Amino acid sequence: MKVILLQELKGRGGEGDVIEVARGFAVNYLLPRKVAIEATSGNLKQLEQRRHNIEKRESTRISDAEGQTSALEGKIVTISAKVGEEGRLFGSITTPMIEAAIREQLGVEIDRRKIETHGHIKEVGEHVVSVQVYRELKAHVTVQVVAEGAPIPETIVTEVEGVTADGVAFVEVEEELPAAAEEAVVEEEAAEVEAAEEEAAE
Repeated sequence: MKVILLQELKGRGGEGDVIEVARGFAVNYLLPRKVAIEATSGNLKQLEQRRHNIEKRESTRISDAEGQTSALEGKIVTISAKVGEEGRLFGSITTPMIEAAIREQLGVEIDRRKIETHGHIKEVGEHVVSVQVYRELKAHVTVQVVAEGAPIPETIVTEVEGVTADGVAFVEVEEELPAAAEEAVVEEEAAEVEAAEEEAAE
């Protein structure tokens, strides 16, 4: 059965698209929920008359989605959780927790149903998740899971501008930890090396 979508249908199309679906799916889900209307000759004629407005709205949606993707891509959010032995969490980090962290720390509102964790997050450390912003537009966000009560290292991001020998301008983004955090990392690595040496000597 052919229908005209009135809004985005994940994986199938967006407003104004004419698609073929199973009759039961159309009658029991799409039509009652006003996700689509039947592609009758009358409705198709009206669709052509509305095409310009639909394309204008779609252009606005894509522009907004690109801005949101830019605001999310490569960013880091931190979530504190109760941790047991060997860095294992009591429970796991859920999509509502990630949604809240993104909203509070990045100031971006997203639908938690569009977050893909690529499996359960059950350990401290960094985990990359995907956010399906709109259609094929995706953003990747790093979720930094830390033990409750542990200090949260803050990354200092600086931009370095310059010109190459060929006269081409460039901008490099450098990330570094504050001195205190760097010292903590060095001490932690030294302790791990010392423990490994002691274990080898036994």
